[in-house]
Amino acid sequence: MRITIERIRTLVLIAGVLLLAALGAFLWLAKAKNLLSRRDLPQRLGVDIRNEANGYTYVHAFGAHDQYRIHASKEVELKNDRVELHDVQIDLYGEDGSRIDHIAGDEFEFDQKTGIASAKGPVEMLLSRPQAPVRSGKDSERLRGISNADNASSQIDVKTSGVIFDRNSELVTTAERVNFSMTQGYGSAMGASYNAQTGYLTLENAVELTTHRGADQITIHAQHAEFDRNAQVCWLRMAAADYRGGEANTAEARILFRDDGTAQHLDATGGFTMATATGGHLAAPTAAMDFDENNQPHHGHMEGGVTMDSVREGRTVHGTSPTAELEFSATGQLRQAHLERGVEFDSADATPEPDGQTLHLSRTWRSPVADVSFRSRQGAAGQLEPETIRGTGGVTVTSESRRGDGAAVPSKIAADEVTGAFGPNSALRTLTAAGHAVMEQTTAAGARQTANGDRLVANFAPAGATQKRDQANRERVSEGAKKQESASGALSVQSAELDGHVVIFQQPAAKPGKQPQPPMRATAGKAIYEDTGQWLHLTLNPRVVKGGMELTADKVDVSQQSGDAFAHGNIKATWTGEGAPNSPQNTGPGSGSQGVTTLGGKGPAHVIASEAQLNESTGEATFLGHVRLWQQANSVSGPVIVLNQHLQTLLARTTDPAEPVRAVLLNAGPPAGGSGAAHSPGQGTDANAAAKPSTPSVIRVRGGDLWYSDAEHRAVMHSGVLGAVVAETGTATSSSDSLELRLMPGANADGNPGGQAQVDRMTATGHVVLTSEGRRGTGEQLVYSSVTGEYVLTGTAAAPPKMTDPEQGSVTGEALIFDSRDDSVSIEGGGSKTRSETIAPEARGKQGGSEPKSEWKH
Repeated sequence: MRITIERIRTLVLIAGVLLLAALGAFLWLAKAKNLLSRRDLPQRLGVDIRNEANGYTYVHAFGAHDQYRIHASKEVELKNDRVELHDVQIDLYGEDGSRIDHIAGDEFEFDQKTGIASAKGPVEMLLSRPQAPVRSGKDSERLRGISNADNASSQIDVKTSGVIFDRNSELVTTAERVNFSMTQGYGSAMGASYNAQTGYLTLENAVELTTHRGADQITIHAQHAEFDRNAQVCWLRMAAADYRGGEANTAEARILFRDDGTAQHLDATGGFTMATATGGHLAAPTAAMDFDENNQPHHGHMEGGVTMDSVREGRTVHGTSPTAELEFSATGQLRQAHLERGVEFDSADATPEPDGQTLHLSRTWRSPVADVSFRSRQGAAGQLEPETIRGTGGVTVTSESRRGDGAAVPSKIAADEVTGAFGPNSALRTLTAAGHAVMEQTTAAGARQTANGDRLVANFAPAGATQKRDQANRERVSEGAKKQESASGALSVQSAELDGHVVIFQQPAAKPGKQPQPPMRATAGKAIYEDTGQWLHLTLNPRVVKGGMELTADKVDVSQQSGDAFAHGNIKATWTGEGAPNSPQNTGPGSGSQGVTTLGGKGPAHVIASEAQLNESTGEATFLGHVRLWQQANSVSGPVIVLNQHLQTLLARTTDPAEPVRAVLLNAGPPAGGSGAAHSPGQGTDANAAAKPSTPSVIRVRGGDLWYSDAEHRAVMHSGVLGAVVAETGTATSSSDSLELRLMPGANADGNPGGQAQVDRMTATGHVVLTSEGRRGTGEQLVYSSVTGEYVLTGTAAAPPKMTDPEQGSVTGEALIFDSRDDSVSIEGGGSKTRSETIAPEARGKQGGSEPKSEWKH
C-alpha cells in the first residue's frame, strides 16, 4: 500500500483567500453605495469641503471617529444629473478609528436618475483582513495584538475595472477580470457580483489562486465561487488544487468559516479526487473535513466508495473501502485512516533479478475493518507513507509470486485480527496475526503447506535481501532444485513464529511415475520458521506424523527445502504402518515396495532415543543416544540405530565397548510335544524331550554392529569394538566373530500370518565358542535351528570342532550336534555318526537328588 496523501487542506486556501478578497470588496462597495446614493450631490458636497492644496477631501464621521474619507483632486457636475469625480482615493475605517481599506480610481460617474454608479478605468483596492467581533476585553486585546503584528502580511491588493453599482438593488457587478495579490500569493477571476443587502458574493468564472506553503507553490482553480457573508459559507464549483506535481479536485465544495475567518468545515460532493506527486490517487463520491483554529485539518470523512491507487517504482496498489475516517496531527499531517464495511488492497510488484528474470509478486488484503497509520517519508519532506495497517473481523492476506515464465506460487495468511508494519519505501516488513491464524502455501513444484495457530508473527525480507538469499541458494543447490527452491516463498517470509495450538500440514508434490509420498502433520505449542534453509523449529511438546510414523520430542527441526528433520531430547517414535506406501490402503498397480521398517512383525514398532535425524531423500531415520527399538517381544538397542525406509533396512552400531548393540528376538523353539528332524524313533530321548517346554523363548545377542533387512527377514551382527558377538538362548551361549539370524513371520492365535516374527535359524561364524551346562564347544561355525532345537558346530579340516565336558573329557568330529531338548550331543565323522548323552543337572536332581554326572555314550 504505497498511498501518499498530501495536503488535504489545500482546498481551504481557495475559500480563505477568496474570503479575504471578497470582504474587502464588500466593504468598499457597500460604503461607496452610501456615498453615491445622495440625490443632492454635488450641490450639497460643498458643505463638508475642506480646501487642500491638492484637491478636495470628503469626510463622513460617525461618533468620535471617521467612518470613511473620500479625497478627489477634482469633481465635475455633468448634465442629466450625472456627477464625475477624478483621482479618487477612499479610506474606510473601523469602529476603533483604525484604517481598514484603501480604494483608488481615476474616475467615477454616478447617474442620479437610475441610481447606477460606474467606475471608468481601473480600480485598485488595498484591503486588510477583517477581524472577528470582539466578545470580551480579553478577546479584544488578543485580536488587536494579532492585527497590529500581522497587518502588513494580511493585506490584499485588488485590481479590476468596469465596476457597476445599482443603488436600488444594491448589486455591485463587473464583467472584467479581477486580480488580487497578497503576501501569500496572487489570483484572479473573470466577472464578479455582490449583493449589499444579502451580503452574497459571486465570482462568475475562471477563479484562480497561486500561493506558497513554505517553498512549495500551490495553484488553485475553480470554475465558479459563491460566498454568503452572513452565513460565513463559501461554495466552489469544479475546484482543483495543483501542488508539487499533485492535484486535488472536487465537483462541488462547501466551506464553513468561523467568525475570525478561519475554516471550520469542508464538504465535497459530486466526486472528490486527489493525486500526489509520488503516483498516489485518492477518490470518493463525497468527502468532509473539519479544521482547527489554525486552518489545519484534524478530522476527515469519505463516503460512497473510497478508492486508493498508487503507481511507483514498479509497484502498483489499488485499495477500496465504502467509507474512510481520516485523523491529522496538530501540523495537519495525515496520521490515521479508519476504513470499514469491507476493505480491500491489491498490490503488484515487478522486480528485476541478477539472473535477468523478473520476479512478479502480487498481494491482496481483505478485511471488514482496517486502520492505517502514516508517517513522513524519510528524505522526502511533505510526503507520507504507511507505517502500520491493522485489520479486524477476519482478515485474509493472499499472495502469488512468479519468477519469469515459471509457475505461480500462491500463499495465504488469515486470522481474526492482522497487523502489518511497513519499512522504508512502503515495503511490508511484518505481519502479526492473532486468533485462528492460518498460513497456507503451494510451491512451484506443487507441494502444499498449511500452518495453524493462535498467533502468528511473520517477518518479510527486503527486496535486496531476498535477491541475495536467492543468489546464494542458486549457488549451493543442484540445477534440478533451483527452480523449485527459488520460487518457494510467495510472501518472501524471512522468519515467522506461530504460537498456541500449532498444527502444520505438508503434502509433498506428486512426481510422475513415482509412488505418492505420504503427507506430514505436526502439532506443537510453538513453531518458528527461518527462511535461511527454510527451517521449521517445533517446540513445546511437538508431535510429527508422517507415513505411519509418529514422533514426539522436546524439539523438532524440519527443513521445508529438503524435507529433512532433526529431533532433540526425549525422542519417542512409533511406526504403525498405516499411511505407508506399502500399507493396504496404498497397495495396488504401480505401488512401490518401500514401507515401514520393523523387526519382521506386523504390529507397531517403537523407538526411544535422545536425538533423531530424518533424511527425506535417502529415506533414512538415524536415532542417537541410548536408542531402543522394539516390536512386540523383539527389540534392538545401541548408541546409534539407522532405519532406511526405502531399503527397509536397520543398522545399529557402537563405538563404545561399554554400550554394545543388543538384540532380543523371539525364539519359536521346537514344536510342542514333537521331536526334531535329527532324531529317530527308539533313540531313548522321549522322556527328556517331554520335560522341555515347547513355548517360545528369546535369543539375546550383543555385538559391535547389527544389520537387518526387513525384506529378507535376515539380521547380521559383527563383533566390532566388542571383539566378539555373544548370543544367548535358553539353553546355550555362543561367542563368535559374526552372527546371522533368519526370521520367519509369526502367526496369530488363529494360525494366520501377522503375529510376532521369530528366529528360524541362527548361524555364528569365526572363532565360535559354545557353552551349555558346563560343556564348552569350539569351532568355526555354529548353526542353530529353532525348529529342531539343535546346535550344529563345525570347524575346518585343520581345526575340527571340539567339545569338552568336565566329567567326560573332550570329543571331536566333523560336526558336533547339541540337542537342546535332551542335552544330548551327536558326533559326526569318518562316515559314521555317534551319539553322546549327558544328564542335565535339573534332570538328575529329579532322579533322586544325586550329584551331577555326565557321560559320553557311543
